[in-house]
Amino acid sequence: MTHSSVETGATAEGTGAGPCPPAGRSRLDRYFHISERGSTVGREVCGGITTFMAMCYILLLNPLILSGPDSARHTLGHAGLITATALAAAVCTLLMGLVGKVPLALAAGLGVSGVLATQVAPHMTWPQAMGMCVLYGAVIVLLAVTGLRELIMNAIPLALKHAITMGIGMFIALIGLVKAGFVHASTGGGPVTLGPAGELAGWPVLIFCVTLLVVLMLQAREVPGAILIGIVAGTVLAVVVNAVGHLGPGTWQNGAPELKGGAVSMPDFSLFGHVEFGGWGSLGAMSVGMIVFTLVLAGFFDAMATIIGVGTEARLADARGRMPGLSKALFIDGAGGAIGGVAGASGQTVFIESATGVGEGARTGLSSVVTGLFFAACLFFTPLTRIVPGEVAAAALVVIGAMMMSNARHIDWNDRAVAVPAFLTVVLMPFTYSITAGVGAGIIAYTAIRTAEGKWREPGLFMWVLTVVFGVYFALHPIEGWLGA
Repeated sequence: MTHSSVETGATAEGTGAGPCPPAGRSRLDRYFHISERGSTVGREVCGGITTFMAMCYILLLNPLILSGPDSARHTLGHAGLITATALAAAVCTLLMGLVGKVPLALAAGLGVSGVLATQVAPHMTWPQAMGMCVLYGAVIVLLAVTGLRELIMNAIPLALKHAITMGIGMFIALIGLVKAGFVHASTGGGPVTLGPAGELAGWPVLIFCVTLLVVLMLQAREVPGAILIGIVAGTVLAVVVNAVGHLGPGTWQNGAPELKGGAVSMPDFSLFGHVEFGGWGSLGAMSVGMIVFTLVLAGFFDAMATIIGVGTEARLADARGRMPGLSKALFIDGAGGAIGGVAGASGQTVFIESATGVGEGARTGLSSVVTGLFFAACLFFTPLTRIVPGEVAAAALVVIGAMMMSNARHIDWNDRAVAVPAFLTVVLMPFTYSITAGVGAGIIAYTAIRTAEGKWREPGLFMWVLTVVFGVYFALHPIEGWLGA
């Protein structure tokens, strides 16, 4: 995405340039300030559809990530997950359009979903995990309302922010490789291996590889909607291979790629409202606090940068990053954590794919309303989405992980004070299967190196507080054993 510069002064709405609004505007025009922002209803509709097409892959990826068992060995129903994902995305995006009035769309954050699936659900039930999701959403709302959100973002070094994004990308890519069967836990030798025994096995993993290459080739050609096109192509190939080869349902991760019954069905709201608070005592206060903190981190840093970046692209932000509806947008983004938890779909966050709609001319919240309505329509097309094999959807996770690694260009790798903490942050997230471990190691290493350089004041009070907290977190088990002794 390239950010456009603001070429003229702000209007009464705080926007960039735009023609003077004509007299006799429609109520729709006045509500969304369409003419004031130099747009038309047609452009907004086109932009909203484009944004939906660019991010609808989330309907496949989020259920794939959240398909694992919780501490009670219970799994979430696939149809219920698709409904929950579509419902939460629709509600949050409609709120952003109708209240925030900016061209931003929200859906389940893959980083948040990854934390829930790998670090939260193994220690509690899914309803309790969604309760944690609601709690983290409330924390972000509180931070946004009090102004602490921006203060915290400014306190953490920029290099570590980029490293956190890169680490989450690596983490998501590893989840995709494991889900596809490309990477397996080793039964001997190294900790992981290629395929189940050092080699790839079965048609599904081959189709994963083909899908991945197709998406990467389309992106290299800068084809719009490359991820969606690749998923459709991979699904068609899977359907053909399954029919010709007569593969059994057990061959595929989430059932055979075939349409069962009609293409339309009623939504499955079985996960809605399944939220529990409490029952976390067995984890301990420190572990619960770290989980909430990790969820906040996973959904925290990219949101403001994405909002400002897309707002600048739409010529809504001024030179200082101020834009109309920014406080409302940050509030809705935070509330998305709670809304996603109640829906059973994980926390919602602003998607960078919103920039594709802006590229088509979207400038107002009307485009977000269109995107939200398309997500709402998907509530009735669950059978179609269930055709897509998990192996095909997993390819998109790897691609998104690769895209998030582009933040590496913003890090000065010649400065050991930032390069080493960034490296530890990036590699430890996938290697330990824990975002918390990566963030903690990066923060501790940063303050330690700055102290060794005689610059112990440079990290600031907040970074030192985090260093102490993460230090206690890493040493919690030996400390508890020492106290118990």
